[in-house]
Amino acid sequence: MGPLELAQVLSALPPVDDPRVLVGATTGDDAAVFQIGPERALVATVDFFTPIVDDPRAYGAIAAANAISDIYAMGAEPLFALSLVSFPRDLLSSGYLEPILSAGAEKLAQAGVPVIGGHSIDDPEPKFGYAVTGEVHPDRIVSHSGAQAGDLLYLTKPLCSGLVATAIKQGSCPEDLQARAIEVMAHLNQAAGRAMVHCGAHAATDVTGFGLLGHLSNLRVGADVELARVPVLPGVRSLAATGNFPSGTQRNYDALSHLVDWSDLPQTERLLLCDAQTSGGILVALPPEAGTAFESALGDSPFPAVRIGVVTDGPLRIVA
Repeated sequence: MGPLELAQVLSALPPVDDPRVLVGATTGDDAAVFQIGPERALVATVDFFTPIVDDPRAYGAIAAANAISDIYAMGAEPLFALSLVSFPRDLLSSGYLEPILSAGAEKLAQAGVPVIGGHSIDDPEPKFGYAVTGEVHPDRIVSHSGAQAGDLLYLTKPLCSGLVATAIKQGSCPEDLQARAIEVMAHLNQAAGRAMVHCGAHAATDVTGFGLLGHLSNLRVGADVELARVPVLPGVRSLAATGNFPSGTQRNYDALSHLVDWSDLPQTERLLLCDAQTSGGILVALPPEAGTAFESALGDSPFPAVRIGVVTDGPLRIVA
């Protein structure tokens, strides 16, 4: 589902008139926020998807990291998770489901998050993920809104997953690139989420199905994005050159093409910036004076924070 399609679906929801709802569906944020006390608010999100890799343990770990990422992107700390499982009944004896569940629970345990329940249904196409609940102080929510002209834009994981997942399905992805992409997708955004809060982030979102530029557009600000600084896994551009883009990437581009000043950027590079991601990094807007501290905070991470541009009062532009 592309950005415009999602907006159309959300427009059908009735308006919510409840002062306890601090962030709801109408804002397009990564998670909902519900206040339960003067200094406490619950943050809730849900995410699940079909297998994007062949290895069941990798699939479970990626699904867990992806689901919990929304909590970190809101500046919150996760509390617990409920699993969501769709799986064909006649394949329960295959031994495929158990490693998915165990790897997902192990990944969440790395973040100190217990899986305390869930729900499963009989479905011919496997799907897996979690509903995750977290907590944040009402005054310290990091939402889509709040980015200011002059803020530095950071990305905390390289782009890769949309192209790689498609190539895996086609049997054309090099094994080393597949392994590296799995590492990226299964990496928790915990350190990035905590660091951005500590550094006073003005706005943030995790980069998933709408691609880098789709999620950047959700911040509702202009920006200059430096193409050369956008992190991309080695080998991904080779996949892009062969046209291995998922259908969601093309929908993202179609929705954004008239909103972006592309300059003379080649089509493959445009699509790469719109590539639908799974369990991507956090896109963070930080005050300029906080950039060095944010980079230092993630200096030991296998995927350090990379400054990719700056927020402006103008349009969304790609600077070569």
